[in-house]
Order: sequence, then structure tokens, then C-alpha cells
Amino acid sequence: MNIDKFWKEFLEVNNKDSSTEYIESFHFEMTEKLANELLELVLCGKKQATASSLYAYEIEGSRIPQVGDYSIVTDWEGNPRCVIETIAVTILPFNQITFDICKREGEDDTLESWQKGHRNFFSADGKELGYEFTEDMPVVFEDFKVIFSK
Repeated sequence: MNIDKFWKEFLEVNNKDSSTEYIESFHFEMTEKLANELLELVLCGKKQATASSLYAYEIEGSRIPQVGDYSIVTDWEGNPRCVIETIAVTILPFNQITFDICKREGEDDTLESWQKGHRNFFSADGKELGYEFTEDMPVVFEDFKVIFSK
């Protein structure tokens, strides 16, 4: 199913006005394996948040997520799988993110494993986009809920 058809079905099923827009369609992570694993965590309700570099938003000229935003999450191949709604946005330095915060991502059992994985991700993302990861780099932490899936 393509993105437009999926979005129209979401609007119809949820009695939303046809002018309602989504902010983006995306997949998580930078590899097929991780993108699809994280999608499954979202679909089963374990993953309810995501973290991004504020620098990435600035470099790409993208706006920071806002409460009430809708996004479409796809698998690695770009097939739409669910609609999420942003319910909270917090911007904190990387080194101030606690386990109480990061555990909402549903990916790690400890703060240390979250930090290790995200240091690697932000370092690779920074290399690709042109920013440098630092321990005090601002992180956009977005909480969301799944409001439609197929």
C-alpha cells in the first residue's frame, strides 16, 4: 500500500478532515535489520519514543516535532505500517538523559547500553550530515503513541 492511500484510510477510519496533514513518513535507524526491529517494537507497544540530534534538524532545515504532529512509520522498504502522534517533546543534552527518559524508547535495559548505542548512531549520523557528536549535544526526545496501524 502506498503512503497516500494509507493516509487516506487513516483519515477515513478516524473521521479526520481531509485537510489533516502528516509531518513525515520515515523508518527508524540506518540499517534494514534495525529499522524493521524497531518498527516491531513500535507496533507491539514497547517503543513509545525516539531520540534525534537537534543538529540534524538544523542541518536538514526540518522543524522540530511538536505535540499533536502525525507521522507515518514505514518498514525499511517504505511500506506504511502505522501512524503515530507526538505527545511530548523534550530537548536535553545527551549527558542529561536519564534511564527514566530513555527507557521509553523500549530498546535498552540500561542507561549505559542506551548511551553506547546512541553514541554510535549520533556519530554515524553526524558523519553523514556534517555535525560532531559530543556528550553535551542537544537531543530531541519525542514521545509518541500509535493511533493507527494495519
